[in-house]
Amino acid sequence: MLIKQLSNDAVQIPQPVFKDSVITTTLNGKIINEDIWHKIPDFKLVNQLGQTVSLKDLKIINQETGDTSGKILVANFFFTHCATICPKMTVNIKKLQDAIKKSEKIGDRTADFVQFLSFSVDPDRDSVAALKKWADRFKINPNNWWLLTGDKKTIYDLSLNHLKLLAQDPGGVDTGFFHTDIIVLIDKNGVVRMPRDEFGNPQTYSALEENDLTKLSEDIVLLLLEKDKKAKSFFDGKLELIGVVYLLTILGLGILFTVLKKRKK
Repeated sequence: MLIKQLSNDAVQIPQPVFKDSVITTTLNGKIINEDIWHKIPDFKLVNQLGQTVSLKDLKIINQETGDTSGKILVANFFFTHCATICPKMTVNIKKLQDAIKKSEKIGDRTADFVQFLSFSVDPDRDSVAALKKWADRFKINPNNWWLLTGDKKTIYDLSLNHLKLLAQDPGGVDTGFFHTDIIVLIDKNGVVRMPRDEFGNPQTYSALEENDLTKLSEDIVLLLLEKDKKAKSFFDGKLELIGVVYLLTILGLGILFTVLKKRKK
């Protein structure tokens, strides 16, 4: 059974990627180095509903304790005049959104723990009306997926300086220009996370690759269940929940991809 097989050794949690600094302290004669990881800044942009939104709006309130925490973020860049990879990326991210929705109300968790953010690299042409048309075309649920437009400097600063992605201005070109298909996973604290290969190198998620999307759905669940460093055990009391949510998410994503493949044939 998958639930019984999960353990600290078997599961690899996606790791922080971009380091701001290292703080060195001495404790009981031992030198301790603490990495300070880069956090994405807050922003104010406009979503497909015409609402001005920011990261501060993405908080989860614990109904029992009243404590608040940030959501897990899944971000990508697109523009509505793109007829090449953008529709494909949107379709695949929609499958991921639908698959995660299947894990609603498992234990004390609901599907509002993750927020999808699609930033337009062409905000001059991508008005609220254009974003709404795109959202309607792909049946995007605005409750946990924002298509964002607004200040171009803010969007490009996020892409280039904080998420470290190439975002090229289409400049009126509708198709055929180079832009990234990478999806960025951001934890509850605003830190970019990626899985590592056997050599410790960060591995990105492509919105066009089925295996990457399956891996991303798994890593979203792992970040959801990640505990504070001071906690006794990462999996303490969580094995049943992680097994059920993992199975539902991966199964839902797999079914959607299978259906898509059959339709293509």
